[in-house]
Amino acid sequence: MALTYLHVMVRVKDLEKSMAFYNLLGLREIRRYDSEQGRFTLIYLAAPGQDETPLELTYNWDGDEGLPSDSRHFGHLAYGVDNIYETCQMLMDNGVTINRPPRDGHMAFVRSPDNISIELLQNGERLEPTEPWASMASTGQW
Repeated sequence: MALTYLHVMVRVKDLEKSMAFYNLLGLREIRRYDSEQGRFTLIYLAAPGQDETPLELTYNWDGDEGLPSDSRHFGHLAYGVDNIYETCQMLMDNGVTINRPPRDGHMAFVRSPDNISIELLQNGERLEPTEPWASMASTGQW
């Protein structure tokens, strides 16, 4: 049996806010499917040059009433970044809360508008701990 990775799917409540958040992370739309009959939109996003590992956003046009409201069976999405400090600063400058700051120069966590946990990992070697990150406290859950 051959197994091929296809995508990770997350439900979004506000498509515009979610697209803005994932665009801040550097993901770009690579494919979209709108279903008039099913009343939903699927948008596939990927990091540049990585179309083979997409994130699928599912947006139900009439809302998600009756669907599970928590994401407790979903861990997190993880993305590598070239400079964790610059990435976290850019996200903060755009109103994103850094739930687990990159105190160690290696790892941070943020949440999407739909409360999906996003892990950011420093590509390559960890950066030297630096302020304000080194002493910044965690906020909320991550």
